[in-house]
Amino acid sequence: MCDLSSILFRLLRYCKHRLLAYNSKGEGIHSPYLFYLVRMVTCDENAYYVWHDIERRRALLLQDETHIHVKDFGTGNTRPADRSVHEIASSSLERTEIAQLFFRWIVFISRNAERPMEIVELGTSLGITTAYLATANTANRVTTFEGCPAIGKIAEGTWQALDLHHIQLVKGNIDDTLSEHLPKQLDFAFVDANHTQEATLRYVEMLLTHIHEKTIIFIDDIHYSKEMEQAWEILKCYPQVTTTMDFFHAGALFFDPHYLKKHYCLHIPTKHTSHFAR
Repeated sequence: MCDLSSILFRLLRYCKHRLLAYNSKGEGIHSPYLFYLVRMVTCDENAYYVWHDIERRRALLLQDETHIHVKDFGTGNTRPADRSVHEIASSSLERTEIAQLFFRWIVFISRNAERPMEIVELGTSLGITTAYLATANTANRVTTFEGCPAIGKIAEGTWQALDLHHIQLVKGNIDDTLSEHLPKQLDFAFVDANHTQEATLRYVEMLLTHIHEKTIIFIDDIHYSKEMEQAWEILKCYPQVTTTMDFFHAGALFFDPHYLKKHYCLHIPTKHTSHFAR
C-alpha cells in the first residue's frame, strides 16, 4: 500500500504535468509525422469494437477473489506472497487509456509497415495490455516476459478467452530471459517490469541493441517515484534518443535522427474509455 508521502509525490507531479501539457493536440510539434501521430492518432476518440471484450475480461479479473502464489522479482517483493487476482488486477493492470493508446499507435504504424511488427512487453501481468498490443494487428508478433508463473498462467487464460494465438509468453526472471528471446529487430516495446532506476535503465540498454530508427520504446510509471523520474530524465539524455513524449503514466522514446531533440508533455483523451471501464 502506498504511504502518504508517495501519494503526495504523485499528486504534485500530476498537477505539474497538467500545467505543462500545453501541446496535447500537436501544437508545437515540429515533425509532420509526430504531429499526425498526436493530432490524428493519439487524439482519436473513436472506440474499436475489440476493446469491449478486453475490458470485459479486465472487469472479470477485478472481481476474481481467487488467491495465487506470487513470485515477485520487481519492486513489489515486500507484499504478501499469496494475493488475490482482484488485488493484482487493481494494482498492476495498465490504465485503460494507456493500453488503448498503444493499440491506436500500433494500428497506425502497422498500416505503413513493410513487414509484420516485432513487439515486446516486459511485465505481462494478467495479460490485458498484451491483448491490446496483439489485437491491433494479428499479423504482428508479440513477445511478452513475465517472472511469475501463476500470473503468466492467468494471462494465457485471458488470451485464450480472447482467441489470441500469436503471443509468445516467456516465463522466468526477465534478467535471465530477455537477451535470449529478443527479436533481432525491435519495432515497439513496453517496459513495465521492475520499477527501479537500475533495472529500467538496464532493460532499455538491452533493448537498444535491437532497435532501428523507427522503433518506439514506452516506459511505464515514469512519475511513479523519484527513482523512476530520475531514470526517465537519464533516458531523455541518451544519445540515441531524439524526441520523447511524456503522457504522465508512461513515456515514449523515439530514435529517428531526423527528429529534433525535443521533449513533449501530453494528455490522452479519455472520453471513450469510461464506457468500457464501467
